[in-house]
Amino acid sequence: MKTVTYMTTAEVAELLRTSPETVRYWRHIGSGPRSFKVGRRVLYDSNDVTTWLAEQKENA
Repeated sequence: MKTVTYMTTAEVAELLRTSPETVRYWRHIGSGPRSFKVGRRVLYDSNDVTTWLAEQKENA
């Protein structure tokens, strides 16, 4: 069974060395890693964050 780790906006920001506000802005304009809501909390699948980061590196 595959283990899935979910990250908060603050954890994604820390990983990407940016502010949580920047991650929220990316989510708002649709350019950041995929996210989803559980109640009022926004979460990110760590695999989606890794995939998004690899795509950014390829497009740089």
